[in-house]
Amino acid sequence: MDGAGIPDAVIEGNAAATWVATRDAVAVRATKDLDVLLRRNDIERVEGVLAPLGFISADVKAPPVFMEASDPLPNQGIHVIVSNEKVRAHSHFAAPDVQAALRSRSGDMVVELLPLVIMKLNAFRRHDQVYLEDLFRVGLIDAKLAAQVPSVLLGRLRHVRDTMEWFTEPPKF
Repeated sequence: MDGAGIPDAVIEGNAAATWVATRDAVAVRATKDLDVLLRRNDIERVEGVLAPLGFISADVKAPPVFMEASDPLPNQGIHVIVSNEKVRAHSHFAAPDVQAALRSRSGDMVVELLPLVIMKLNAFRRHDQVYLEDLFRVGLIDAKLAAQVPSVLLGRLRHVRDTMEWFTEPPKF
């Protein structure tokens, strides 16, 4: 997207993996799909960028999923998360702004750590909790970061901390 001037950021599982890799590359958890944070008004432009690369858009759910035309599997596609909009109606918070990102060592734009943690706590599915455990294990979630988590989500963060297996002393917050 960089070449087309479209602001984007890797979010969800691949963002968690990128953050974990900053501390322990061996601890990175693989994921089959790619979640990308985009502004709603850029989705059509993204479709134009991805089509020549062999991707098709599918309205599996709104917003779209981009899949390889030769092997169109939604669970291995590029899933769009719309910046500043709730992913689900019952979510406490909207997805972060696409500008809440920084460039990773690999050159990709990746959502910043705090907005990523809030997204994972907001969704709080089992696989979100597992990614949070990974972030805890490598020391990325600590008392300082926990102090910035909205109070409505802090109980969820404590639940993950208190129910995971620890090999060191867990952070206090």
